[in-house]
Amino acid sequence: MIKGIKGVKDLLPEETPRWRFIEETARRWADRYGFHEIRIPIFEVTTLFARSIGASTDIVEKEMYTFQDRDGTSLTLRPEGTAGTVRAYIEHNRGAVPVPQKYSYFGPMFRHERPQAGRLRQFHQFGVESLGMADPRADVEVIALLWRFLSDLGLQGLTLEINNLGYIGDRETYRPHLVTYLRQHQSGLCGNCQRRIDTNPLRVLDCKVLECRTITEGAPRLADSLSDKARDYFTGVLQGLDLIQIPYLLNHRLVRGLDYYNLTTFEVTATNLGAQNAVGAGGRYDGLVETLSGPPTPAVGFAVGLERIAMLLADSAIRTSGDKAVIYVAAFGEQGSLAGLSALENLRVSGISAVSDFRSSTLKAHLRQADRLGCGFSLIIGDDEVIKGTGILRNMVSKSQYDLPLAALSTAIQPLLNIS
Repeated sequence: MIKGIKGVKDLLPEETPRWRFIEETARRWADRYGFHEIRIPIFEVTTLFARSIGASTDIVEKEMYTFQDRDGTSLTLRPEGTAGTVRAYIEHNRGAVPVPQKYSYFGPMFRHERPQAGRLRQFHQFGVESLGMADPRADVEVIALLWRFLSDLGLQGLTLEINNLGYIGDRETYRPHLVTYLRQHQSGLCGNCQRRIDTNPLRVLDCKVLECRTITEGAPRLADSLSDKARDYFTGVLQGLDLIQIPYLLNHRLVRGLDYYNLTTFEVTATNLGAQNAVGAGGRYDGLVETLSGPPTPAVGFAVGLERIAMLLADSAIRTSGDKAVIYVAAFGEQGSLAGLSALENLRVSGISAVSDFRSSTLKAHLRQADRLGCGFSLIIGDDEVIKGTGILRNMVSKSQYDLPLAALSTAIQPLLNIS
């Protein structure tokens, strides 16, 4: 037997209603905020991610799935959605369109990580990117969309954490102060953080290892190296969040794992996800479009992990859409089986969900399957019913029954199903 790859999970039919509910909720909120769906390729040239995410990040160094195309081009399965969205923005000259470019996306991402709860090698994200507006209100809009979406799902124990990364120049001023401090305490840091001192020292602040967190409590703070311009921008973001009453917690450790962020960075965490407690995160990345050879373009966005949301979502919160009533067509006998096939199609074309099990040949077997499938109604059609030109609609809960004309089945059945 061939089994699935470690860290790549099947979503079985019992699980997909939960995912559909999450995705439908995300689309509804994205529409309300004026974000339009974009669909980008699952793989891109490797250079796109190396240049955008940062060559010294864990993602590029250790986690990307990279392979050679037949012509020798290095290709990579996308580890995140921002880089591909920005590439599409540049390639299709979307900056020339005279309205804000606001995109949303869904889909699988790929990182070679150690599989654990909520973290898989193939995982799924919903994300948004807002390009073209260098205004704190754009940051507030994106954060508000994330918060409203997660709140609408009824997720418990959520906290919005936010930090100011300043401009590139601010971080360059801060970096030597941080590196000096980290070198003085290098022996107490974990192996990853010792390596990060040279490659990406800000990431040490975000380490989840207890010893590293204890050491960095006394580290110089980026806030002390920020320019007045960066402080003023961040003040505008916080004032906007206060205005629309979105609660937040300032977290000076929050630096995120991607090189392209500047100014606002944020993360929504949940209390019952363990050490890897982030549900969604994002920030402002004003230099990324230019890094990828596009025009200078301010931008801000976020991404959320759908697996983690699915873990947190209570069964009671799921509100399914569409018709609640599903008709099971219990058709048996030589003539009844043919009439049942016609009735199935008639109902479906009329907008009514209808199912059957073609293996069942007796009424008892059919009704047993109707119960197993959770159908609210069964339409019984045997040879005798065909002769009379009627079918029997049975309410599977109350057991009440109604004779319906097969020639006008969909019209006669609608009032009994209580659906429009």
